[in-house]
Amino acid sequence: MGVGALIFDGDRLLLVQRGNEPLKGWWSLPGGAVETGERLEAAVLREVLEETNLSVRIVRFGEIFERLMLDGAGATEYHYVLLDYVCEVVGGTLKAGSDSADARWFTPEELKELPVTSGTLEVVERCRTGAKNF
Repeated sequence: MGVGALIFDGDRLLLVQRGNEPLKGWWSLPGGAVETGERLEAAVLREVLEETNLSVRIVRFGEIFERLMLDGAGATEYHYVLLDYVCEVVGGTLKAGSDSADARWFTPEELKELPVTSGTLEVVERCRTGAKNF
């Protein structure tokens, strides 16, 4: 299980460029795997800090997102269940962390031009507007 953070600054959204496989070089929400025994909210705070050097506060739960990634033969290689939270920055200076190649703010127009992980733009729009995905 994993967690992700939707961090807005006005109309801009914070994304990280993945520094490792799978999807190295692609842009995605800050987040990652929940460690054994770790609470979901604590995992969000830890992952955002590790990937962006920012401290955040959770504003609200965003949504549950399921991602299936297929291999070259069409078989499921990765199956992620991600719990995304809307957060706001409360401290720190933006800087890419150890497993992020980059971390930047993007406007909605800029997001459309980026290689982003599948489903990211739809999650962003639903969380921005409050629409439900169930």
